[in-house]
Amino acid sequence: MSLKGRDLLTLQEFTTEELWKLLKLAEKMKMEYYAGERIKEVLKGKTLAMIFQKPSTRTRVSFEIAMYQLGGKALYLSWNELQLGRGETISDTAKVLSRYVDGIMARVYRHTDLEEMARAATIPVINGLSDLHHPCQALSDIFTIYEKKGYLKGIKIAFIGDGSNNVCSSLIIASTKFGLHVNVASPKDYMPRQDVLKIAEINSAESGSTVNLYTSPEEAVKDVDFIYTDVWISMGQEEESKKRMKEFTPYQVNKRLLSYSPKAMIMHCLPAHRGLEITDEVIDSERSIVWDQAENRLHVQKAILASLL
Repeated sequence: MSLKGRDLLTLQEFTTEELWKLLKLAEKMKMEYYAGERIKEVLKGKTLAMIFQKPSTRTRVSFEIAMYQLGGKALYLSWNELQLGRGETISDTAKVLSRYVDGIMARVYRHTDLEEMARAATIPVINGLSDLHHPCQALSDIFTIYEKKGYLKGIKIAFIGDGSNNVCSSLIIASTKFGLHVNVASPKDYMPRQDVLKIAEINSAESGSTVNLYTSPEEAVKDVDFIYTDVWISMGQEEESKKRMKEFTPYQVNKRLLSYSPKAMIMHCLPAHRGLEITDEVIDSERSIVWDQAENRLHVQKAILASLL
């Protein structure tokens, strides 16, 4: 089953079998890494263009190191330093880069820009984050859950916070692909988007997943295996800060909330705004697997790059 040449924009464009292939390859690569075995330089001579419209820590570092470990090279390109920042079309940029490099990873504000790039490019385009989706993060999250539990089907996860954001959207899509049950607790105005719920319904018909929506975080976390949260204010939403702070304060993941689910492990995609969506005592607790999540971005992205490029 070859994935070579494919784009990765939402995860929905891949079958569950194909996604499992990526997870198992990530598992193999991580085991080899820790065993000190020499990783095969499967991308020797290959180059990845990394286009950033938004700043990044984990996405940039994990993709750059992933290419290095696989024998290739990553090229950092700031959106504003490219001709994109001076009016060149996304389509023209994608066509030119297709003549130079072997793949494009882009972190953008608008998902439609990413789709335009993928239509014009003749090489794989990978979504490093857009306003609507964060598929590489979600696949790393699922891999982390699999690593901790040894299985996926039937696992229960609660997402607490902005259910309409890109991280939650991709988490719902990924979870319903693999048969996990998802509870989302959000204020009424921040529930998951209808397009994401429709995709989840299609996936759940095959996987047996459920997606349950709550306004009460206490109800959402009861009897779950994992509690996941994310920042309340994402890049580009700064003007909404005052309103969001008021709406989301009851959704903080703290010691009190954890008492409703005494065995759940804690997840956060980072960066964390400590003292807002999550407290120090929770993110630094023994139940936190946040740092494993962050590390697994590297291993999962190696699997993605090795497969698509």
